[in-house]
Amino acid sequence: MSAVPRPEKSGRTSRPSGRFRRILDRLSSSQEDLESEELREDTQASGCTRISECSDRQIVKVTGTLRTVTLRPRAGVPALEAELFDGTAPLDVVWLGRRSIVGIEPGRKLIASGRVAMSHGRRVLFNPKYELRPLGKE
Repeated sequence: MSAVPRPEKSGRTSRPSGRFRRILDRLSSSQEDLESEELREDTQASGCTRISECSDRQIVKVTGTLRTVTLRPRAGVPALEAELFDGTAPLDVVWLGRRSIVGIEPGRKLIASGRVAMSHGRRVLFNPKYELRPLGKE
């Protein structure tokens, strides 16, 4: 017998694969990781652009879950701001001149479209077209 290890066959890894591997990954993942993975899959299934792939001045259609919703005036004008997260990156969604919008609340899923702007290093959509996702789908 030789003490030299044999090379593994190409395409094979030392980690188990298949159903057992997925079960182990799910059990060892945090709740936040699982939710992010679900949001990434939802983005891909709906045909939307991943937020992490959005660049300045690009017209996009994105989907995700609203993490926070706040009323923050901009230049003396009321502005409703929400943070949309799709599992890859956050996006600020801002409706200028609005104090509240029915259905825009933390935890709600939506699809938004418009032109992305960069503000202080963050992606922002101002006054986007939006579609609230049905509550049963959440």
